[in-house]
Amino acid sequence: MNIHWVISAALATVLTACQNSEIELQLIENMDSETVISDTNLIGKLQSGDPVFGIFARPQTAEGGSIAGKNRDADFVFYSLESGPWDIPGLENFRRAMDGSGDGSGHPITLRIPPIREDPGALDKYISEGLVEGVGGIVFPHVESAKEAELAVRSLGDRSWPMNLNGDLVSVLLIEDRVGVESAEQIVATPGVSVVIPGPGDLRRAYDGDDQAIEAAIQRVLAACKDSGVPCGITAGAEDVTERLEQGFKMIIVSDPTAILVAKKSLE
Repeated sequence: MNIHWVISAALATVLTACQNSEIELQLIENMDSETVISDTNLIGKLQSGDPVFGIFARPQTAEGGSIAGKNRDADFVFYSLESGPWDIPGLENFRRAMDGSGDGSGHPITLRIPPIREDPGALDKYISEGLVEGVGGIVFPHVESAKEAELAVRSLGDRSWPMNLNGDLVSVLLIEDRVGVESAEQIVATPGVSVVIPGPGDLRRAYDGDDQAIEAAIQRVLAACKDSGVPCGITAGAEDVTERLEQGFKMIIVSDPTAILVAKKSLE
């Protein structure tokens, strides 16, 4: 065996490991002293197997933040910067208004960022800037593979729950494409994934409006989550939230806050 080849191979392995460590270290360093730590019972409920309920941030303005802050039935707020301008000042205005309304405790925010596949190099920026604003979780849309799921979990560093059982950040992976559904079992089984959600809206486009195929895709993701012990989420309205809870969904996101009241009554 050529000793020079062995040494070169070993050095290459060490270099790759160092580069990966530097990436993870940079993510952690970006969570600097200005980062607002989210005070949330969201993870506690997920750990205990209790369902959690979220509302969409609508509108994504200071007025919308004030409205969200007064809703004491929600466990978290779903805020999206997936498309359009990357408006962190807008997120800050929303959060400040939310924290200053109601009883002043606010809600943890789960921030939907652009898909990883669109610009992997921007992932550090998206996450670090979101964490500075105190978000309690990052939502990764259009996850299509276990590789993307692994990158999503790793990008949250040591604060990622349940990779770190004492972590305070959740990774929410959205499966919204056919290829993602076909890889659902591998995506869900990725160590450290917090929550996986089949997205009905995008799945409707992916399956050309075929209701039967859409529901089959949703149920496949749910089954994969149950097999791996990962909480599964879904969007729901007052008309179907009870059924979704009975099916075993643990994270429910609603556009009409009254759906949460319906859900909680059904759990009594």
